[in-house]
Amino acid sequence: MAINRFLLGSVFVCCLVATCYANILFSSLKPTLTVTANHKEGVLKAGVDNVTVTWMLDSSMAAGTDSAYKTIKVKLCYAPVSQVDRGWRKTKDDLTKDKTCSHKIVAKPYVAGGAVATATWTVQRDVPTAKYFVRAYAHDAADKEVAYGQTTSADKKTNLFDIEAVTGRHASLDIASICFSAFSVVSLFGFFFLERRKTKIAEAK
Repeated sequence: MAINRFLLGSVFVCCLVATCYANILFSSLKPTLTVTANHKEGVLKAGVDNVTVTWMLDSSMAAGTDSAYKTIKVKLCYAPVSQVDRGWRKTKDDLTKDKTCSHKIVAKPYVAGGAVATATWTVQRDVPTAKYFVRAYAHDAADKEVAYGQTTSADKKTNLFDIEAVTGRHASLDIASICFSAFSVVSLFGFFFLERRKTKIAEAK
């Protein structure tokens, strides 16, 4: 009898631990946040341009929906078209394995009651060239994702924007390269002119 109770107790504890540490599935989260991203028209340049993100509780949500929200973590995410043939950007339902949103934008305490929050982020220099959208996750006191919102549609095909990566070249380097090339050409012509002049002087003697 005691052994049976011990076994039952062990099974209960194991189940409880498994529940506490179970990975969060994206499909289990509800889109309760309204998220927008404002930026300049056209292609954004890494290390130069900014994105201003705004988020709040969706006005259609019932009061108390956000009672467990403690922190909002905003991330830059790859659009499906920029994930093709790139396993390191692959979308997984298990958020511990998901590579869709690999770039952190900001993390801020959540302000309850539908208050609007905002953050301006400069595109980091290590962000690669791709199409993107922005997603915000609401985390609870245990830092687990409990809800989300994003700037695009469910199929992730609308409101996308392009970012161009840092090429590694700067205008100053290009100018220096041109100047050096021009100097080399002038020096080469000067060398031939001097050699020719020396030859003529030698022949005259």
